[in-house]
Amino acid sequence: MSDEKKTVTNLPAAAPAGEVLSTMREDGSRRWLRPKVSPGRFFKKRAVVAWILMAMFTITPFIKLGGKPLFLFELSTRRFIVFGTTFHADETLPLAFLMLTTFVGIFLLTALLGRVWCGWACPQTVYMEFLYRPIERFFEGKHYKSPTRHEMPRWKLVAKYVVFLLISLHLANTFLSWFVGVDKVFLWTQQSPLEHPQSFILVMATTAMIMWDFAFWREQMCTLACPYGRFQSVLLDKGSLIVGYDVDRGEPRGSKKRLASQGVEAGDCVDCKLCVTTCPTGIDIRQGLQLECIACTQCIDACDEVMDKVGTPRGLIRYTTQNTLQGTETKRIRPRVVIYPILLAIFLGGLITVLAKRTDATLDILRVRGQTPYVTLDSGEISNQVHVRITNRTDQTQTYDLRIVGDGRLDIPQFPIKVESESSAEANINVILPSGHFSQGRAPVELELFTGNDTFDSAEKTVLGPLFSGL
Repeated sequence: MSDEKKTVTNLPAAAPAGEVLSTMREDGSRRWLRPKVSPGRFFKKRAVVAWILMAMFTITPFIKLGGKPLFLFELSTRRFIVFGTTFHADETLPLAFLMLTTFVGIFLLTALLGRVWCGWACPQTVYMEFLYRPIERFFEGKHYKSPTRHEMPRWKLVAKYVVFLLISLHLANTFLSWFVGVDKVFLWTQQSPLEHPQSFILVMATTAMIMWDFAFWREQMCTLACPYGRFQSVLLDKGSLIVGYDVDRGEPRGSKKRLASQGVEAGDCVDCKLCVTTCPTGIDIRQGLQLECIACTQCIDACDEVMDKVGTPRGLIRYTTQNTLQGTETKRIRPRVVIYPILLAIFLGGLITVLAKRTDATLDILRVRGQTPYVTLDSGEISNQVHVRITNRTDQTQTYDLRIVGDGRLDIPQFPIKVESESSAEANINVILPSGHFSQGRAPVELELFTGNDTFDSAEKTVLGPLFSGL
């Protein structure tokens, strides 16, 4: 029994074999990626775009238009400011058109240019490749490529993570300023955490999530968590722009001398694997279109450099289409590039129309629940109590009044009513109509919201009354 146990105990551990995913081995262990930078023409252009986007992300919360933030998505008050225009959560139509316009715009962009968003503008890519990884390379230096980094001084690792933490704290405050306002975030930084514990916890939690994302989760956000790559099969067609490897030109790959000795005419790919070592998601672009490919063009820059050295034309890996790689013609006019612009024009037109008809104040009429449907007054008139909500969409306090259109009168002791800027006020009023206005127990009522000579909005409602006139 002891020998048997000893035999079992001394069994060698399973060695990591092949890869299940670009970031995971067959034994379930994490494959850490440390991509080599290929500073080619596309990388330089992406760097310019990235730093412009990072500057815009930081500066935009400070920009105001007409006294309002350029963008503010205040979830606590359900108030959204877009280009200085305030929207409330109850404005479902403009918000719906805005969402539809955004989604269809992304569909069209993907159908035409592929995953250009992922490689050039996504915050995950921008901050990972042009902020966190450059800092990591600065501290780790020659040890950067080593997965273990066992020879690296510990103080450098500590310093790296301290810098990561400070940057994550800055990004957390900047991110939250888009949702609570830069003035409120600035106030938080001046106060003790004990004065605003909930806000402090929110900032720390956001910082921790950003730190986790860029220090540990990293490219797995793109390869495992983000659903966008999995939508490729739906959003792309064979005429969409992708980063692709020209198999006909590149294969068979390898050393020209070695292949020539075997009587094989070599392709242009020398199998240097630089396209793999430079890929931030760890894939081999030579295996074809893959969901992990974020179209960052690093493989293009790496391959172009090799092609220049061996004296062959650039473009073995390039921006192209699946049709071109397969030797077929890419049609400019395709169903999705016709349908998407039409839908985009419809939704954008709807958004513009809704915004053009938008007023500075709105009136909503609601029924008062739990009340007697109507009351017959001594005069024979019928009184209905209704609930009204007035929303002031301006940046100043306004005073509003109500009036009824046509015959009838209002009992509105709370009016004229003051409504604070960017807020709503509610009140109960009595709508009084002659009994002869009712047909089968119902009568339409139209109310107008006005100030002086300006009418802002009107609303209609059906009120209840006697089934027969005079009862």
